[in-house]
Amino acid sequence: MSPRLRVRRSVRTTHTAVLAGVLLTGTVLAPAASASYGPLYKNPHLPVSVRVNDLLKRMSLDDKIGQMVQAERGAVTPAQAADLKLGSILSGGGSVPASNTPTGWADMVDAYQKAAVGTQLGIPTIYGVDAVHGHNNVYGATIFPHNIGLGATGDPDLVERIGRATAEEVAGTGPQWDFAPCLCVARDDRWGRTYESFGEHPDDAVDNSSAITGLQGRRLGERKGSVLATAKHFIGDGGTLDGVDQGNTVISEAELRKIHLPPFKAAIKRGVGSVMISFSSFQGTRMHAQQYLITDVLKKELRFDGFVISDYNAINQIDGQEGFTHDEVRLSVNAGIDMFMVPWDAPQFITFLKDEVAAGHVTLDRINDANKRILAKKFELGLFEHPYTDRSFQKTFGSKEHRDLAREAVRESQVLLKNDGVLPLDKKNNKIFVAGKNANDIGNQSGGWTLTWQGQSGPVIPGTTILDGIKSGAGKGTTVTYDRAGNGIDASYKVAVAVVGETPYAEGQGDRPKGLGLDAEDLATIAKLKATGVPVVVVLVSGRPLDIAEQLPGFNGLVEAWLPGSEGAGVSDVLFGDHKPTGKLTVSWPSSFAQEPINVGDGKKALFPYGYGLTYRR
Repeated sequence: MSPRLRVRRSVRTTHTAVLAGVLLTGTVLAPAASASYGPLYKNPHLPVSVRVNDLLKRMSLDDKIGQMVQAERGAVTPAQAADLKLGSILSGGGSVPASNTPTGWADMVDAYQKAAVGTQLGIPTIYGVDAVHGHNNVYGATIFPHNIGLGATGDPDLVERIGRATAEEVAGTGPQWDFAPCLCVARDDRWGRTYESFGEHPDDAVDNSSAITGLQGRRLGERKGSVLATAKHFIGDGGTLDGVDQGNTVISEAELRKIHLPPFKAAIKRGVGSVMISFSSFQGTRMHAQQYLITDVLKKELRFDGFVISDYNAINQIDGQEGFTHDEVRLSVNAGIDMFMVPWDAPQFITFLKDEVAAGHVTLDRINDANKRILAKKFELGLFEHPYTDRSFQKTFGSKEHRDLAREAVRESQVLLKNDGVLPLDKKNNKIFVAGKNANDIGNQSGGWTLTWQGQSGPVIPGTTILDGIKSGAGKGTTVTYDRAGNGIDASYKVAVAVVGETPYAEGQGDRPKGLGLDAEDLATIAKLKATGVPVVVVLVSGRPLDIAEQLPGFNGLVEAWLPGSEGAGVSDVLFGDHKPTGKLTVSWPSSFAQEPINVGDGKKALFPYGYGLTYRR
């Protein structure tokens, strides 16, 4: 028998006919080389589809249902997660290990991974986090501007580089999956998640879907530190009636496709590995039960081949009652959701889904399809070969390189809205008074999703405040005086800088249905500064446009700083003219709160139109 025939027969007897025993280069594996890996799914040289199909044949129904479930780290130990055969673990906002450090995180994630790979089939878990403006759950991480500020930069390449830096900081601490970027198109500033949007026009999110390439690479797993990205929230979360979070998007399908679908098309073109479904409803039906939009549009029409993840406890809301039922499990699985974020109720979900399969209400084909999608991404990420944290990336965690990148993003995001000649500030021989609740508060300037879900005021993370930046940017002969309330200012000062605006919030609690004006403290501070006759520059720290039309005539200068994150010195770079302002609005700034919602092309006259932004003449 010829050597060639021996190889062919060997390939057939090991079930590797038709590519299964062939390297990606096309080279036929010798029997010994193939056998050294054991089961086909453990052979990294085989096509992903072959590995997935081989593993799927070896999995029990319990294995398969387990892969479809994601639980909160606070709800299950590593051993419990392995016993339940869970496919994924997550940390919600503020859910951190006892030691909230890169090493503490890596040890925690690796403990879950060790338990998972120690099971009979050795299927690795995938750990997910909301790293939405840097690895914001971890103390010491670089905190980048929120998306609304990044949209104002008009620089998708910068956004891609931020995605890459974030991926490194995430990978070095263990998680392999980021619930980002948010590709919502925010159409109403009253919505508490407006700052998670790159802008009100679909092109803003389309252009900045470059964040996906930053996180994953040009294809998932192509490089070390590749992290699975998530396009969220599918679909229409930014278009709810009256800007109500988790509300109802009452528009035609044609408008849904025109405004809210393009960013997801762009994400799929970039190879995004997962898509998260929105809490919101479309025309009265919760998105988590929308089989037409999830299966027919997303998976079939747009040919999305990754997996679909539910949002946090979101299936509970399908019937409007507390908890989830058998009906809600059946509806959401059959709608096309592949993995379920049921943080505190994984055992119950597993039981309910098994019941629905046994009753014939959910087919094995649907279960297998979900598993194929999930397992494919785990193979593509290389988790079977390299399941544990690559701690070499810890050397760039919160590094100067990353913080310099964040500062670059901050200064590019600043939008100059008014200037009567007071800006840029003279660096030398100047006398500057700084006031306002957001001048020296790094928690306020970082906003929500910073260490905790809703964020918090105060010195909660390392970095530089806006006041720090002004003090360090001041040149020879310049004095900088600070008082939060503006006490102590007199006519001897050449300029006053009032840093005011919003304090931290996130979804739900951030909705502002009654008004978007400055609070009483801000108004009192500005009035105190103005009373001296000193020129006043107002710097707004906010996650959306605020209603300041009535006060605007009294401002000598107005800068929108958004939510800059940990590197507040980027704001002073613009104030002092070290960087000329280049930011442009990706939102229409209302002339009054009564105009909401206001968007480009709707015929309403904005105070500052979409695309507006001044610069310095000198």
